[in-house]
Amino acid sequence: MTDRIVSWHTSPSKPTYTPPPGAVDAHCHVFGPMAQFPFSAKAKYLPEDAGPDMLFALRDHLGFSRNVIVQASCHGTDNAATLDAIAKSDGKARGVAVVDPAISEADLDALHEGGIRGIRFNFLKRLVDDAPKDRFLEVSKRLPEGWHVVIYFEADILEDLRPFMDAIPVPLVIDHMGRPNVAQGPDGVDMKAFRRLLDSRDDIWFKATCPDRLDPAGSPWNAFAKAVAPLVADYQDRALWGTDWPHPNMQDAIPDDGHLVDMIPRIAPTVELQQKLLVINPMRLYWPEDASQT
Repeated sequence: MTDRIVSWHTSPSKPTYTPPPGAVDAHCHVFGPMAQFPFSAKAKYLPEDAGPDMLFALRDHLGFSRNVIVQASCHGTDNAATLDAIAKSDGKARGVAVVDPAISEADLDALHEGGIRGIRFNFLKRLVDDAPKDRFLEVSKRLPEGWHVVIYFEADILEDLRPFMDAIPVPLVIDHMGRPNVAQGPDGVDMKAFRRLLDSRDDIWFKATCPDRLDPAGSPWNAFAKAVAPLVADYQDRALWGTDWPHPNMQDAIPDDGHLVDMIPRIAPTVELQQKLLVINPMRLYWPEDASQT
């Protein structure tokens, strides 16, 4: 693997929608810079650098105030690039790490001091070689107070994962709603299964994200809007939103980030829903010490 790829729009449009003050992009990543933070030998893709300066410039361009930086799979369990970006954010970023399940309590505490507030378990076989549920469950029982677990999976393995998720003793955040087939509509098999998961416990959050990944018809992502808007309305206190920049593995269908932002009022049509999706909910989860001010 020698060819480095670009998966992000080099000149995203200015969105017509203006996020509310304090809005959080609650799902984004950084890549490298590779010279300082080498990619994992196990990485399934090799991206060009997309570091914190680029991320924060995009944040400002799109009208957001804060970021939640999720460790990208290309960096494996070395969270140095994510921690570096958080450190450079002037308090405007928090993060989600990927860790070796054998990580020590001391190292978990160090991640907490660096701004990490959760760990991610990835079950996409095309991105990771090993997803040991028993060891993941063990480490989930040793997390610092206030942390959560982020889980990334595809809809076809949701039922297989249910016993594992039921056993995790901390709040859960589901990346991209477990990648449902949004073409099925809001009452499709995948969305009904996901609703059953959300109904199973009241501390499961979800990211209403990635129309570019989930809507097979492409922009303007009408199927995504139709399927996801009822979910955001019905579970409005547990919904999050993010750009997914720099859009790992989307080099063949790169989305315009401005258009992604313009999807927000289509899935959260009221000011109240937008405030919850973009400010209140992510602040409760990632900046609880400041949440009362939102």
